[in-house]
Amino acid sequence: MTKGMRFLTRNTEKLTVVWIMVLGLGIALAIGVSARSRPRWFASEEEARRAWARRHPDLPAGTVTLTAHSAAALVMTADGPGLVWPPGSGNETRLLHGARARPTPKGLDLRLPDPSAPRLRLVLPAQQVAAWARIIDTLARTQR
Repeated sequence: MTKGMRFLTRNTEKLTVVWIMVLGLGIALAIGVSARSRPRWFASEEEARRAWARRHPDLPAGTVTLTAHSAAALVMTADGPGLVWPPGSGNETRLLHGARARPTPKGLDLRLPDPSAPRLRLVLPAQQVAAWARIIDTLARTQR
């Protein structure tokens, strides 16, 4: 192989690595600015109710109360309180059986006996903190 060919081969390899890095960075940026990575919220209590119903069709939601920023909803059911929130493109729900609510300066820290979601932090205004903590602590311990 001639000296010129070695130079071309080495530079082509370097250029390939650079293009792979640029492509990877582009994909990461596209995901970062896409709607899937942005915080989501519920547009209404009815939307939160439908999200709950998709996960719990046999346990209808009674009263639904949105957080101040509509990032989650407290759902009252015949089986006790539950929580629904949209963490990404779908929705997550949890019945709050055995949950413990601890007030924090920014809202509530929920401890759940659930290994898939052992701790949740809710951002709530001061007027909602006391009411939600009372509901969760009282009803979550008396159900089941």
